[in-house]
Amino acid sequence: MPLLQRAAANSSTALLTCRTAKTYNLSRGRLSFPRQFYRPLTVKSVTDDDIRELAAKPLHPLTLGDLVKHGRPPLSAQALYKSANFTLSILPTRLAHRIQSLRNLPYIVVSNPHVSKIHNNYIHSLSTLLPWAEKEIKTLEDEVKFTEVMADLVHTHGNTISILARGFLEARKYISPKEVTRFLDEHLRARIGTRLIAEQHIALHFSSKPHRELNDKDSKNGHGGQNNDNEPSSSYIGVIDTELRPASIVRHCESMVGDICELKYGVRPTVVINGEPDYRFAHIPTHLEYIVTELLKNAFRATIERGMEREPIEVTIAPLPKDPSVNEGDKGIRNLDQGNLDEASKTIGGTNVIEGNYPSPSAHIRPLEESTPGVTIRIRDRGGGISPENYARIWEYSFTTFSEDQINSTLSDGSPSEGNGMDAFNAITNSQGGSSLAGLGYGLPLGRAYAEYFGGGIAVQSLWGWGTDVYLSLRGVGKIG
Repeated sequence: MPLLQRAAANSSTALLTCRTAKTYNLSRGRLSFPRQFYRPLTVKSVTDDDIRELAAKPLHPLTLGDLVKHGRPPLSAQALYKSANFTLSILPTRLAHRIQSLRNLPYIVVSNPHVSKIHNNYIHSLSTLLPWAEKEIKTLEDEVKFTEVMADLVHTHGNTISILARGFLEARKYISPKEVTRFLDEHLRARIGTRLIAEQHIALHFSSKPHRELNDKDSKNGHGGQNNDNEPSSSYIGVIDTELRPASIVRHCESMVGDICELKYGVRPTVVINGEPDYRFAHIPTHLEYIVTELLKNAFRATIERGMEREPIEVTIAPLPKDPSVNEGDKGIRNLDQGNLDEASKTIGGTNVIEGNYPSPSAHIRPLEESTPGVTIRIRDRGGGISPENYARIWEYSFTTFSEDQINSTLSDGSPSEGNGMDAFNAITNSQGGSSLAGLGYGLPLGRAYAEYFGGGIAVQSLWGWGTDVYLSLRGVGKIG
């Protein structure tokens, strides 16, 4: 199988094989490249000077607006070149910053084979981008080759989260949980942007007509290729669904998590959706799918283990007001970029209120304009709430309620130990991190990172002995013509 096709097939977050990207289907060979463009990637050795020079440059503050600025597909050849050159202009710097960040860890931690593997993966990806760094993509043939590089990048970093999780757990004697959380909060947020940039260009590539014309030209030489101008228009702009319906994502995640519950516990709670279930906005489906799966997993598990499975889990969908001054009272949910974890964790009577506003160390992450429409999703369960000894630590990447024996079992064989089947990574077919992260304490903080990346957030209100309300807010990209 050709590199781009293989990489996209193996990368479950790539739009090309995503459940929600119905217009892109590589598995049937409907959108294939001419065969003469399949060739090994050109690489250039990466020196320490290259890394220092690139890491000294400021990072472009990615926004959702950057991802849609090239227009709605299918793009013209010129628009596609602009997308490729924009992608090329910002990825090398991002990769160099990640390499430098890894090198700043204690030597004994970087020496861990799993952490070292991630370092080498970033070196490899940078080596495939450097040959393009001093040129401008002006031809369709170059754009095809560059898209191969993007597919290789997505494939190479597909298991970053799970590999880092194993590495930090093995090195946990040499680095504090606070240091791990600080590093991962920055590193994994930066990874979100890097993957988005690459996946966006791949998706725009496959939805653009110039390649169909190239395929038609190639088919005259007996290489096949199809052109279907009668395909219905898509609501997607690359990886962004401009008509994303949160209620549909909730139902899909409910089905997946419910199946896992039924397999593990023999029962499955029900979900009731209220508010405005028909609301639509523009966002990234795979991000919302991961977050909702993780939150429902927690709600389902707590509900079942407390014996409250007959009590439905309530999901309320509420559009955010277009004018942020309309509701100043919910800034704790809508603006999660102030204060710190200690200040955000407080007790009001018997109620624990925990806002996911751990200060982001990534100053290059810029939210969208305050007036951008979005949505708040509340997930309410009767699972007994979060115990006082646990609630203040839920945002730590290394925090887990699993025992040391269960963690060691996961580390030893790379598979979930007994009792770990509820992890959200398994529930969405490992789409964000590859091998299992079950029980390793990465689900909720990673979900918060996805929510906060574009100016949203997560807040948790727990009534110990009763249940938990989780508020997820997301901002969209506004109205797109």
